Amino acid sequence: MIFRFLILSDEIDDFVREIKIDSEATFMELHNIIIESVGYTKDQMSSFFICDDDWSKRTEITLVDMGTSSEEDSYIMEETRLEELLEDEEQKLLYVFDYLTERAFFMDLREIIPGQTLDKPVCSRSEGMPPPQSINFEEADARNSVADSFNEDFYGDSEYDMDELESGGFEGLDNIGGNSFEEERF
Repeated sequence: MIFRFLILSDEIDDFVREIKIDSEATFMELHNIIIESVGYTKDQMSSFFICDDDWSKRTEITLVDMGTSSEEDSYIMEETRLEELLEDEEQKLLYVFDYLTERAFFMDLREIIPGQTLDKPVCSRSEGMPPPQSINFEEADARNSVADSFNEDFYGDSEYDMDELESGGFEGLDNIGGNSFEEERF
């Protein structure tokens, strides 16, 4: 069987990847084709999460053994075949590629093609630039501090009183369009 996945990002509107992969392939092979299709390096921690219909995380498949307790099932990408955990079209997955900020791709198992096989996975559709693999925290802090300087002080005193905004400040505008300021209140 062949699985056809659609991959989207909530950060980049026009980003789309479509991956076709054999159902007997491992999650590691899926990880590798995703990394290759977006040009990311393989030196970052990542995980797949099988999700419910509301994108709530259910089952995690990790890149390396995380040493979880024996009470939980532990799945490692290299040891887990796709067909072991995926069986329905429209199955939802998250592929977390930036562990520090929990940034992820949204994946949807769009089609299961029975009676066919693939020797190696392929990226059959590639549109748009992917989001950066990781966020530079210093750059993000600098952007946030610039944005913060525009919040209160840019627009004036943050200690304004709503009662100061009376209709008297709109003199001369009260007869435009035939409605007075008072009549247009909601």
